[in-house]
Amino acid sequence: MSGLMLAVLLTVAGANPDSLRAAYGKESVPTPKLPGTSLADTLDTGNPEVKVILYSDHTWRYVRDGKKISKNKVFTEDWNEVSTNPYRVAPEHLPDKVTLWIVDTLDSYCCPNKTQHSSLFGYRHGRRHQGIDLPYPTGTPVYATFDGKVRIADWTGGYGNLVVLRHANGLETFYGHCSELKVKAGDWVHAGDVIALGGSTGRSSGPHLHFETRYKGYAFDPMWLIDFKTGELRHRLFTLRKRYFDANSRYVQEEDDEEVIAEGDEKDRIEAEKKAKEEAIARQKAAEAAMQYYVIKSGDTLSKIAAKYRTSVSTLCRLNGMTVNTKLQIGKRIRVK
Repeated sequence: MSGLMLAVLLTVAGANPDSLRAAYGKESVPTPKLPGTSLADTLDTGNPEVKVILYSDHTWRYVRDGKKISKNKVFTEDWNEVSTNPYRVAPEHLPDKVTLWIVDTLDSYCCPNKTQHSSLFGYRHGRRHQGIDLPYPTGTPVYATFDGKVRIADWTGGYGNLVVLRHANGLETFYGHCSELKVKAGDWVHAGDVIALGGSTGRSSGPHLHFETRYKGYAFDPMWLIDFKTGELRHRLFTLRKRYFDANSRYVQEEDDEEVIAEGDEKDRIEAEKKAKEEAIARQKAAEAAMQYYVIKSGDTLSKIAAKYRTSVSTLCRLNGMTVNTKLQIGKRIRVK
């Protein structure tokens, strides 16, 4: 990729990363860089939450800056580094459906294990099985499926050694029965990072990975998101419906349903984009309404104006693109808020 094209993309990402989502909403998901490809450099963009990672093989990709993203409320509200369900949301308070970006141009994806599952989501021996089991020999690296922050990395009851990752869209992924943990609570990881090693700890009949996907503490069949036979992610933009939380609602899709599902996803995508645009316009109007201006009069100084509007000289300079030495012109309007 040329330097000019990279510069253009960086400018777009810095200005409004959400605007990239629509263009890439239906494209395939890039494979993350797994261990073995060394980093060459990290570049800043116009957006403090976004970085560009350059690799030694001359490839690159966008990543979110975990130190910045971790301050967002999705990673602070209902945060608990012990409980598997810190939300305590009553079933009747769950939305009938919620549309979630699973990955966009700033996120990547890594299949937990491209294989035939050994146990499905649903009821097993009369008990609810919250995820699916994937064959996983002891000592095999366990990779983070999506970018996210480690909420739990500890021995947790029947799960044995468990890693729980929370992702920016509100989803959580669980990785149970690990033999060894490679991360700790609070760490930020990218898709493809090694977070643990496969094993058979806790309530387990043999080496395997217990993998769950949850929203607001409620588990749903991971196969709604991932085709484990091919390793492919089924959706970039996913509509999670309340009925999916039912243990009897396992992923079953007939060929005739493909077109219906695709049409529904497209409608949800358009609806989500429309809502995002409306919210952006509303925020812009609110910001403009909050702006205040002042017309300079004889005898005014920046310090007097700053004191009058309970702001600072540095803020006035920043809002108006001037310095403390700029000569004030009588009759000129300047922004004070």
